Amino acid sequence: MSLIAGLDREAFVARFGGIFEHSPWIAEGAFDAGLGPEAADAEGLHAALCRVLDAADRDAKLALLNAHPDLAGKLALAGELTADSTAEQAGAGLDRLTPGELARFTALNDTYKARFGHPFIIAVKGLDKHAILAAFESRVENAPEVEFATALDQVKRIALLRLQAL
Repeated sequence: MSLIAGLDREAFVARFGGIFEHSPWIAEGAFDAGLGPEAADAEGLHAALCRVLDAADRDAKLALLNAHPDLAGKLALAGELTADSTAEQAGAGLDRLTPGELARFTALNDTYKARFGHPFIIAVKGLDKHAILAAFESRVENAPEVEFATALDQVKRIALLRLQAL
């Protein structure tokens, strides 16, 4: 069954506008560019959405990165994440951190954002808090351009996982 069959622009954006965190402009751009039969499944639709992201300028990409919440951050603690982000973080155990782990995540979040100008982003599905923390500690040492590209790759992976879940 096609993910996009019979959807007009408004319905398409309503359904897929949140695939990339708080960034409906990606779904709008994909719809406006035209969606052929290759976009009927998760992988094909993902490719169409990623073409829009890849064509965007650096400021738009940075805004997308900044639309993501900190892992185990203030929004999570306040229950203010999107439903997808809440489920993803809970699935990785980030809602059950010890006080010491929470302090480590908070310190890493602060260091990372100060260094790179956007939150740390990782597709948490299939990872536990220990693997996420190890990746966090490793990636905070990356060069800024390397980390910018890595964060965008992770955003794309999150989007694909969300599409596959539909």
